[in-house]
Formats: sequence, structure tokens, C-alpha cells
Amino acid sequence: MIHKYFSFLVALSASTCLSGKAITFDFKDPKNVNNVIFQMDAPLESINGSGQGVAGVVKFDPDSPESTSGSITLAVASLHVGNPVLKEHIHGEEWMDVKKYPEIKFVLSQLMNVRKEGLHLLAEAKGKMTIKKVTKEITAPIKFTFLKGMLEKRNRVPGDLLVIRSKFIVKRDAFGIRPGEKLEKVSNDIEISLNVAGAAPAK
Repeated sequence: MIHKYFSFLVALSASTCLSGKAITFDFKDPKNVNNVIFQMDAPLESINGSGQGVAGVVKFDPDSPESTSGSITLAVASLHVGNPVLKEHIHGEEWMDVKKYPEIKFVLSQLMNVRKEGLHLLAEAKGKMTIKKVTKEITAPIKFTFLKGMLEKRNRVPGDLLVIRSKFIVKRDAFGIRPGEKLEKVSNDIEISLNVAGAAPAK
């Protein structure tokens, strides 16, 4: 009986060790290379811009990608378009209201349909997106590229990289961004392209 109990404890310990391989990646990029690109293509005008204020933490286990967890945020004040007047409008109270709602946030709930494609892992990311005061559940295609030992080539410190790419659409009326207004110039569909890399320095 004692032998069986001891064997059970050993097996449980081994299982715990094997399931604890998640690597923590920090997506706050001191080089400001990480960015989010957005496009709104309305009948009269096409608005294109980007945001570089990306941050967040993601826990990723290369051997168990289904267990991935974490969140990504974007500083709304970092949203940029070429026209200074348009940029001021986007940041203002009537649109994104930067002072009252300083960040956009996505919190991952679940990865579904995970599959391998060469060096990459493809999946559907289900989670909660918060823009202004509205939180909605969304699902978006996502691509992970785990680059073991490659952090040194990017940041000159040993460690790993995790690159996340995704393209999806959010609707501004769903998040209370002047719903139904100025649709001839500002599309209701906001096309978002995410291309970010997280760092996990060696310990």
C-alpha cells in the first residue's frame, strides 16, 4: 500500500513538472517595433493608421499551446494617422476619448483549432476585447511563431521570442464609437492587423 501511494506521488510530481513549462513573454517593446495597423475604408475616404503603444504579457508553452493565456493592450494615445487634424479628432472626446479611455485591451480566454504549419502554430483566439467602456467577446485567427534562443538577435540579450500575428475586423458601432454616424467617410468596419513580438530573457 505504501509503495503504491509513493508511486502515485512520484507520478503526480512528474505530471506537475511536465505541465509547468509555460514561458512568460513581455510584449512591451523598448524599440517600438511592435505595432497595430488599422484601416477604415468608407465610400468617400479611406483612413489608415497605426499604434505603437503595445504592451502585455502572454504565457506560452510550446508543448501545450492550447494552454496559452494572457492579454495585449494598446495605448490609445499612440494611435497615429498622417493628417494632424484627423488625429486630433480620433483622440478627442467624440471618438476615442483618449483621456477617459487610455487603452484598448484584449484578454485571451481560449485557443481553439490549434494546428501546426511549418514553424508556425495557427489557431482561433477567443477572448474579450475592451474599447472605451464596452467589452465584447470576439474570435480572431491568430498565428504564433516561437523562436527559441532568438531574442539575442533582436535585443542583444539571451532568451526566446514569441511573434504573434492576427488580422480581424471590429465594428465601431459595437463598441459605441459614434454608431451610425458619418458612414460615408468613416467605415463601420475597422480592419486591424496585429504584428507583435514578446521577449522572454533567459534566467
